[in-house]
Amino acid sequence: MLKGINPLLNADVLQALRAMGHGDDLILADTNFPSDSVARQTVLGKLLRIDATAADAVKAVLSLYPLDTFVNDAAARMEIVGKPNEIPPVQKEVQKEIDAAEGKPWPMISIERYAFYERSKKAYCVIQTGERRFYGCFAFRKGVVPPDAE
Repeated sequence: MLKGINPLLNADVLQALRAMGHGDDLILADTNFPSDSVARQTVLGKLLRIDATAADAVKAVLSLYPLDTFVNDAAARMEIVGKPNEIPPVQKEVQKEIDAAEGKPWPMISIERYAFYERSKKAYCVIQTGERRFYGCFAFRKGVVPPDAE
């Protein structure tokens, strides 16, 4: 345990978050996502885990991870097959955590299921959560941490 760091952020996750650079993608996936096979194709090449709900995992990650302010797709959700505009409760809960972390409304874009898989394969890493509800899959593009004011 470390002071000031969410205990859900294990050593492997912390190392990956620290190693990522501006523009790298992080995938947070539910338990049904093909996380292991997709993770093997990412930059990191191995699966990471946070055994918690999607909202709790997002809250923990975004406590340290800046979202990219230069693009409109820094926060994304997998859309429901056949219902691209429907937002299930799991995605509403994650949206609240994104807004809280950023201190303002930060809408997620939606990505069609197979397009989400393709974006995931090009990501830096995949973190599988303990989320059992369907469509608990999200992509986050890393932003920058500005220098301290002089």
